[in-house]
Amino acid sequence: MTDFADASHRTVTLARVRLGAGGPLVAVRVADGRVTHVVPEHEAGVRAVPVAGERVLDLEGRVLLPGLWDAHVHLAEWASARRRLDLAGTASAREVADRVREHGRGAPGATVLFGYGFRDGLWADAPHKRLLDAVLPGRPVALVSADLHAVWLNSAGLALAGRGDHPTGLVREREGHEVLSALPEAPAEEVDGWVADACRAAAARGVTGVIDFQFGDTVAAWERRAAVAPPAVRVDAAVYPDHLDAAIARGLRTGSEIGLRGGGPVRVGPLKLFTDGSLNTRTALCRDPYPGLEGTDGAHGLEQTPPHELVRLMRRAAAEGIEPAVHAIGDHANTVALDAFEAVRCRGRIEHAQLLSPEDLPRFAELGVTAGVQPRHATDDRDVADRYWAGRTGRAFAYADLLAAGARLEFGSDAPVSPLDPWLAVASAVGRTDDGRPAWHPEQCLPVRDALAAAARGRRLVRVGDPADLVVVDTDPLAADPDTLRTMPVHATMTAGRWTHGPY
Repeated sequence: MTDFADASHRTVTLARVRLGAGGPLVAVRVADGRVTHVVPEHEAGVRAVPVAGERVLDLEGRVLLPGLWDAHVHLAEWASARRRLDLAGTASAREVADRVREHGRGAPGATVLFGYGFRDGLWADAPHKRLLDAVLPGRPVALVSADLHAVWLNSAGLALAGRGDHPTGLVREREGHEVLSALPEAPAEEVDGWVADACRAAAARGVTGVIDFQFGDTVAAWERRAAVAPPAVRVDAAVYPDHLDAAIARGLRTGSEIGLRGGGPVRVGPLKLFTDGSLNTRTALCRDPYPGLEGTDGAHGLEQTPPHELVRLMRRAAAEGIEPAVHAIGDHANTVALDAFEAVRCRGRIEHAQLLSPEDLPRFAELGVTAGVQPRHATDDRDVADRYWAGRTGRAFAYADLLAAGARLEFGSDAPVSPLDPWLAVASAVGRTDDGRPAWHPEQCLPVRDALAAAARGRRLVRVGDPADLVVVDTDPLAADPDTLRTMPVHATMTAGRWTHGPY
């Protein structure tokens, strides 16, 4: 692999490659980081003008697709979670405590024991600090939920975070983020190394770009990383409200290049705003109350940002060229977010769009709002949705309905909520199951071509003039069942004309 500067002048022709899923054999030439020729294979030798030093690669009939994007990740969280105690699949608070006990025995010490991945929405017992105190009393423990909207700590962890008087140890939403930020972190250079590894792993799955919604000063973190070495993928680094004024003062806009002079792979992304919480924590803002919470203050979920403040922040950002990306999961939250876009009249995104009112479906297209969705959440959360959104799941994760209404879909993973692998998203969107059960609401299944387009920011075919962000796969996606899609063999990945994965 070469860096972006070294690759900028290189010319390569990809011979005997299929243009898209089910496509014809063509030859594709790449030069100066862009696609310059796409010609039928039988005419390639006649129509292509030879270029001195050009490299010709025979791809032997493999399939060429536009490079894939993960349009919603938390990269430092994902990179860290890959090194934390794995709590995925735990069925109770007691089982989590047992895993903490075993892991603590094998890795003693005074440092914080971090875990990740529990889902308590269907548990019969509740997370509590006493359970963790009983199995590991002296060492701080901090366990992050799979949806990133809750943190479960023992007494030592709470004391270290300045929350020693917390009654249960289960800290949700904004307070949870504050608790995590108060705990000791790995050195920045160590985390940066983990992030670089994660970017290379993403490139190995065909990823050429991500939108990084990592909490904190994401722009500054990426300026630091890009000054050392360009990442293996393009990165759009989100701005959070605490850093909006600083970004505006610097003249940064969505799309501004940062970190490297001369057009590097890191740019400023959108402004991240929140309307509500999440389904698993029962804080997604819904019109109907959650079963068992009727009559309580949180019966309908949590309003994170009042509508007037949401509009104010969106208007301020949009006036300075920073597009908003609004987190909205419950049906009421999505209405609030769409109302704000209607009031401001700006481009932007709604992140998640999990439960929608039927009257809101056409508003995405009418307002030009992208739906940034995570198909793996539909398969991961089907059971908890059936419990807490009973009678409404026909309009949950409604990707086919959104497409039929003219909405633009972009797929993401929300890593580490689900793994940073676009093929998992494609398979879940196409099959609506990942565990052998029948498809959940099969009327919302997407055709393979539409799922691939949503995983590639709307690009359906490689065309002349496109940035040379490409992925070569060994199996035609149109001939693949969901299991094959999920494990799609990626032969090579190219970003901006340089190979970021593969044998070249």
